[in-house]
Amino acid sequence: MPRLRQVPRAEVETPLIATMYGLLFGDRDPVAEPGTETGSPGDWWTAFANVPDVFEHAVQGFGLYRSPQRHLDPVLREFAQARAGWAAQSQFVFSQHCKSLRELGVSDERIAAIPHWAAADCFTPVERLVLAYSDCLVYDLGRVPDGLFAALREHFDDVELLELTYITALYLQHAVMARALRTEFDDVDERIVEVDPPADASDPTRPEEAGESR
Repeated sequence: MPRLRQVPRAEVETPLIATMYGLLFGDRDPVAEPGTETGSPGDWWTAFANVPDVFEHAVQGFGLYRSPQRHLDPVLREFAQARAGWAAQSQFVFSQHCKSLRELGVSDERIAAIPHWAAADCFTPVERLVLAYSDCLVYDLGRVPDGLFAALREHFDDVELLELTYITALYLQHAVMARALRTEFDDVDERIVEVDPPADASDPTRPEEAGESR
């Protein structure tokens, strides 16, 4: 379950939220009967509904990156978004944008290679630049080597570069928020924890059990 309260349909007063609930869930209450057609629980929507203007702002972002006004190739955009999800360790963002790539006709082989793109030979030189740039935005928090940016400039104009940067960084935000709030496929327990030793194990921190003299 997400870390925030989910807003049931009966409490929705904002027209946009009511519209999106209808589009995604039909007549169901998404809190009582969760689930979307992509297989996700849908609790991103019910959690974000706590703040209607934030909900609206996020939905506007979805419309922005898919707008026909965009100059950036949508396949390149989705490669960057999926890689951002992988790099930020968000199963939700990664999974959803793998689906978007498939809708755009990208092969399963190429989608499956996104996690190890640097060692894969199924990407074009331009796609490799986009994937490398996405890594710089996520792993290096925007620290992009001049050589990489110069190579990007050989293929993209300023409009496309701004779109690529903005949309990829936007999905880094979504990845971080999904993990922090434990929405959708990112509702997972912390896996980096101390592992209990066997019940009969000795304590290696005690000198006499580590073979050390007092």
